[in-house]
Amino acid sequence: MTFTKQQIVDGIKASGVVPLFTHDNPKDAQEVLEASYAGGIRVFEFTNRRKNSFEVFQHLLSQSQRYPDLMLGIGTVTDGPTTKKFIDAGAHFIISPIMKQEMAEVCDAHDKLWIPGCATPTEIITAMQLGAEIIKLFPGSVLGPNFVSSIMPVVPGLQLMITGGVEPTEQSLSSWFKAGAACVGLGSQLFTKDILEQRNWPLLTQRVTEILALAKKLRH
Repeated sequence: MTFTKQQIVDGIKASGVVPLFTHDNPKDAQEVLEASYAGGIRVFEFTNRRKNSFEVFQHLLSQSQRYPDLMLGIGTVTDGPTTKKFIDAGAHFIISPIMKQEMAEVCDAHDKLWIPGCATPTEIITAMQLGAEIIKLFPGSVLGPNFVSSIMPVVPGLQLMITGGVEPTEQSLSSWFKAGAACVGLGSQLFTKDILEQRNWPLLTQRVTEILALAKKLRH
C-alpha cells in the first residue's frame, strides 16, 4: 500500500499520537506493531537505532501488508543515503532528529513525507522552506511547552510533532496540546520495560487505546 504525503499528514493529525519503537527481534517488533494497531494506531514510527534495524524494518513492512491502512515510517535517519535506502525498502515516511537539506532533497525526489527534527526558529523556518509539512520538535524535554506556545504565532501554518519528554499522562499531553502541538511522539513511556519483558501485548493494546482516547479528548 502506498500513501500520499497528505494522507500521512492527515493520519498523524487525526491520531495526535505517533508511537516510536525500536527492537532487534523481528518477531517481538511485529507483535508490538500488531498490538499497537489493535489499539487504534494507524501511523507508526520504527526507529533506526539497532545494528539490524534495516532488516527488522523490512520484516515489519512485509507483515504490514495485512493492514492496508497502516502507515509505517522510519525514524532516527540522519543522512541522504540512508534516507534513500529506507525509501527504496518501502518506508512510507522519514523522520529525523536533525534538519539536513540532503534528506529533504531525497524525500522530495521520491515524493515522500519528511519530518525533520528542529530546535530553533531558524531550523524550523528553514525546514519549512525545504518542504517539511510537519516539524519534529526535539528534544521536547529541553524546549518545553512554552517554546511551542511562543513560536506558533510567529510561524504561520506550523505543525509540530513533539518528541522527547512527552509522558502518557493527562497533564503532560494537555500541556503540549494546549501550547499548539499537532501531535506527540511516545516511545519508552508507552512501550514500557515491563510490557516488553512480559510480552504483555493485551496490556499494550489497552494502553494504546486509552492514550488515543485521552489525546482525542484533550484536543477536542
